[in-house]
Amino acid sequence: MRSIWKGSIAFGLVNVPVKVYSATEDHDVHLHQVHDKDGGRIRYQRRCEICGKIVDFEHIDKAYDEGDKTVILTGEDLSELPEERSREIDVVEFVPSDQLDPIMFDRSYFLEPDGASTKAYVLLRRTLEKTERTAIVHFALRQKTRLGALRVRGDVLMLQSLLWDDEVREASFPSLDEKVRISAKELEMSSSLVDSFASDFSPENFTDDYQEQLRELIDAKLKKGDSVSTEETFGEDPAESGEGEVLDLMAALKRSVEKNRAGKSASGKKPAAKKSPAKKAAPRKAPARSKSA
Repeated sequence: MRSIWKGSIAFGLVNVPVKVYSATEDHDVHLHQVHDKDGGRIRYQRRCEICGKIVDFEHIDKAYDEGDKTVILTGEDLSELPEERSREIDVVEFVPSDQLDPIMFDRSYFLEPDGASTKAYVLLRRTLEKTERTAIVHFALRQKTRLGALRVRGDVLMLQSLLWDDEVREASFPSLDEKVRISAKELEMSSSLVDSFASDFSPENFTDDYQEQLRELIDAKLKKGDSVSTEETFGEDPAESGEGEVLDLMAALKRSVEKNRAGKSASGKKPAAKKSPAKKAAPRKAPARSKSA
């Protein structure tokens, strides 16, 4: 594992340097999109709506819309926020572990002692075990101020980010306000059904059936030769082939035409297509008859 962050746990005069690691990982089979006709990969582009050009990540800033005004925030602006620069996991309070509602748990991280001495780390771990309490902490990670729960898992301190109180929705369903009568016999039978399924939870006994079946499907297609060369799914990069410039020009021309039409409509001029038809020429007169006729 590779650490994603370094900091220190601070409570009172005690400071515990730690490395932070992601405690979970995604086991899903990752798929991408292709064109059904030729198997070509679908490319998503970050295109500017003003100049029409494809923009690299290094030239992308963040912004917030406030009604008819937009505030642009650069990477430098965000890095100057005090909370983002903080490298401390500040202990706010120690609470009974059973007071934490599982709905508030978000991401989980393992903490490894970072330093020559692990005494402070072990002392904090044993203290939490003995008091059966969880430390509520405050920290900043990836441009977000977070609330967290610091607890013990085996021999390791674990940090779990918590949702803020206003991020947990209230469940209010009118149907639950209806009065329902449950008889003692119904409750007894329901309890017996629960007892018949009673067991100790062992997570290793459960597997992701869908992902296993998806992997089997992919393997079967490979075995049958039902596949294409991966290189063939990549086309030319529009930026290198010049196609991107053509697309940009076409988009710019289209916007120019639309803007010109809108301007004419606003000025009150009638579009050319709706002009009144020209007056018809007078019908030619038949040639005069000769006198002799």
